[in-house]
Amino acid sequence: MARSSARSASPMPVPPRPRRTFGDVMKALLAVVALLALVLGVPFGLIQVGRPVPDGPPGEWLSSAIDAETLIRILMLVVWIAWAQFTACVLVEVKAAVSGVGLPARVPGAGPSQLLARQLVAAVLLLGATAASFTPGISGFGQQAPDTHRPTVAAAQQTPGGLVGGRQQNAADALARQAEQIARQADTGGTHQQGTKFYRIQPPEGRHHDSLWEIAQRHLDDGRRYKEIYALNKDRVQPDGSRLSEASLIRPGWIMEMPADAHGGELVETPGANPELSKGQQQELDAYAKDGQDGRGGQAGQGGHEQQRPAARDGDTTTGHFTVPAHHEHAAGHTATPPAGEEVAAPASHTPGLPEALLGAPLLAAGLLAALGRRRRAALWQAATAVAGRRRGMELPTPSGDEADVQDALFAGADPGAVRFLDRALRSLARSLAAEGRPLPLVYAAWLGTEELHLQLAEPAGPPPAPWTHGEDETFWRLEGREVPVPAVDPDSTDEPADEEPQAAPYPGLVSLGAQDGSRLLLNLEAVPGLVSLAGAPADRQAVLSSVAAELATNGWSDRMTVTLVGFGADLVPLAPSRLRPLDDIAALLDVMEAETASRRAGLGAAGADSVLTGRTGPAHQAGWAAHLVLLAAEPDAEQAARLAELAHDAARLGIGYLVGAGPDQLPGAAWEMEITSEGRLLAPLLGLELDAQLLPAPQHAAVARLFAAADAFGGGGGDDDPAGPAAAHRPPFLVDISEQGRPSVYARLVGRYELMGLDAPDDERGPLLREALALLLLHREGVHPRVLASALWPRGAGDDVREATVARLRDWLGTGEDGTPRLREDATGRLVLDASVVSDLDVLRSLYHEATSGRGADDRAVRGRLLTDALGLVRGPLLAERPAGRYGWLAHEIVDAQLPLLVADIGLALAAFHLERDRAPQAAEALERALVSAGTDERLWNELLRAVHATGDAPRLRALASAFATRSGARGLPPRTAALLDELLPGAAASDEAGTA
Repeated sequence: MARSSARSASPMPVPPRPRRTFGDVMKALLAVVALLALVLGVPFGLIQVGRPVPDGPPGEWLSSAIDAETLIRILMLVVWIAWAQFTACVLVEVKAAVSGVGLPARVPGAGPSQLLARQLVAAVLLLGATAASFTPGISGFGQQAPDTHRPTVAAAQQTPGGLVGGRQQNAADALARQAEQIARQADTGGTHQQGTKFYRIQPPEGRHHDSLWEIAQRHLDDGRRYKEIYALNKDRVQPDGSRLSEASLIRPGWIMEMPADAHGGELVETPGANPELSKGQQQELDAYAKDGQDGRGGQAGQGGHEQQRPAARDGDTTTGHFTVPAHHEHAAGHTATPPAGEEVAAPASHTPGLPEALLGAPLLAAGLLAALGRRRRAALWQAATAVAGRRRGMELPTPSGDEADVQDALFAGADPGAVRFLDRALRSLARSLAAEGRPLPLVYAAWLGTEELHLQLAEPAGPPPAPWTHGEDETFWRLEGREVPVPAVDPDSTDEPADEEPQAAPYPGLVSLGAQDGSRLLLNLEAVPGLVSLAGAPADRQAVLSSVAAELATNGWSDRMTVTLVGFGADLVPLAPSRLRPLDDIAALLDVMEAETASRRAGLGAAGADSVLTGRTGPAHQAGWAAHLVLLAAEPDAEQAARLAELAHDAARLGIGYLVGAGPDQLPGAAWEMEITSEGRLLAPLLGLELDAQLLPAPQHAAVARLFAAADAFGGGGGDDDPAGPAAAHRPPFLVDISEQGRPSVYARLVGRYELMGLDAPDDERGPLLREALALLLLHREGVHPRVLASALWPRGAGDDVREATVARLRDWLGTGEDGTPRLREDATGRLVLDASVVSDLDVLRSLYHEATSGRGADDRAVRGRLLTDALGLVRGPLLAERPAGRYGWLAHEIVDAQLPLLVADIGLALAAFHLERDRAPQAAEALERALVSAGTDERLWNELLRAVHATGDAPRLRALASAFATRSGARGLPPRTAALLDELLPGAAASDEAGTA
């Protein structure tokens, strides 16, 4: 615990500013020689060769024949122009470096020439007394002064990655220090009195750039106090005319007012004599101090609170190296966009009862929800097709307790649209690059907003393919809008369309770490040049690792991959048995990874590829390029850590990534270091990151594992000895009184076209919304959490007042029952529950089938036939047929959408068997055809229908059915069981039907 507190106070040691090395000096000397050769040597040589323009009047030599001498003179002229442009670039860079204000001006058309001049000047200035250069390295190339629309940002603080984060005010100690400072200022009678301290942002040294964190570390003894510096200087006019709008956007030459307790030799005070400053610098300092005093003149008494939570300028906020529009509210993966006629409200706040960790993890929740739906559908099919003694019916056990809360949080927090956008954007990018014959660039991270995606490259990779554009510099590729166009196919080309073959996922190792300023950071684990270490308390580390493991197992933007879990996560394997692989200890991991690393190196060498990215461009046919990500919760000892570092040295090229929980000692070979705090903040100061971490804490981890385990257990079946065996699983959660006395007061038809009886139609434009809300409640008789209801109605989010107003309207519309109680109420957990007098035809359908197979019909054949006939009479089509476009999107995640066809098929098969027992084949065929209305893809119904029609002796009808089924099967052809059945009933029909379809 002591260690945890210490690390919380200062999460990561900040290294001292780097000193010049012998290599730096040699580089500087070489740069001097290069500059002299290019600036002085080139013109000297050209003068020796001769003049580029011949003697005589221009008309004479312009009209003369072009010979070898003329070509040489033309080349000389081109060289002179290039020299002049390069010399101008050198002068611009030197001026910017000497002035110490802002970034260098851009020489028109210079491009690479200015970049070369910038690097040479930077290297030369290393020999100067200041040992500094005001120009960024290659990672900062392309940064320019802000335009009138989008502010640009400072260069990366560290390469690789340069992941610069936004700043959030969340430290109580900072607030206390702020109050103490204000109190001291009040005692002296003003904000700016004698002794106000200032600091000038220093230029970079090599790849090291000044940052507010390091300034606070040096002069306030705590890097976390950068927030106080930011609050004191936000939006004040700097000497170059720009303003500080984000803590990560600082430039050389800017002035920062410092808290009163700042110390250190680099600080100056004003008013007062500062002999170390020039007259111009003193004037800049005085003007800056006056601007700050005027800007806060009317805020005395509340300035402390204003500084503690600085607001972004209207119209924009920033995150990392790129600008994010202010409307990007993504705390739960959504943006509030109510439909026409609804109130516009603030984003919804947390409602007690649902785990906040999943509500704020839209990509993780979407992946888990989709995987859980697939698992439950597979379990339903396995249960429906199991042998009679092990059938478990159509009703999965209803989650309760923590599992119910987690399931609701998945529904409310998921953003499947964001997953689709990310997946399509990445695959489309890979396809476009393949069409141009270009390799995939190495991507360190991605920032995903609600309407745009930014990829951060390890190095510039040329112009991005349309519709991608450059972001803040050449190391950022940006895609705006959620619609990703499919690359057009040349009509004259003989190539197959792009979608004929699946495009391999180019960056399967991208995984969410957290959110900041409305965007989510996804780190590409397999691209890190070494280990990624994660420090913090063991429980907090495991919450991060669990989140990473669950998202990697279920995300929609990855294909084949292996995720090895060491020291945790064995219960997560049911999420994706083909992806997750648990290992007991690090010793076993090292043996496995040493063998795999050697194998991958040999495979790349044999293929002549420099990295796994080469095999991912183009169609997915390279079986050896699947990502392998290793997550270690167990702390390695010194020898194991050394072996891991050796393995990770070349891991990025091989498609292998390592995320390792770190103990109190620094992990050798760690390329990137992160820390998770007890407050749920993910910190990486040397990368400029401070995120609201994405977590899967232990209670939610266990509940997610139990949800998947329950689905697997249901699909695996259970014998009669199982306490949750066939009878229990078969019983619907809500049974209707099917007698004459059980008439409902409100009846809804959901199987087929949606119809309502017993309610007045809503008299305004909110009618479709209320009908959709009622349908959701009818499909969840166990209750619906208000957050889940709001998420279903407004997938992009809605505020508390919108949700509460809708629930109130729904309650008023449904009214009260005969006993005066509302037909819509809240249960003890806060979920919305319908009264038993509000019934749907699906409720009746389930009740009739249950009574026919497990109630009175189980022992009375006549009763069973009547109940099954009544049940099949309710079938009018698929669930909620003819629903309006753009609504009812939540049905994609509903298990009932898979339950209904299976239930209808069971009813049809049971009724057909009832008729065939008495040799009534026509009635059996009629029952099966009625069931096909709602379960048209169920092979069992088709096969039984073929048998029933064959029993009638109607050969033409049998042939017509076989042909219709073959047409429905499409290019896949008839299923093997059906083909074998047709060979028995109608020899030769299967082959002829398949040939005709082909």
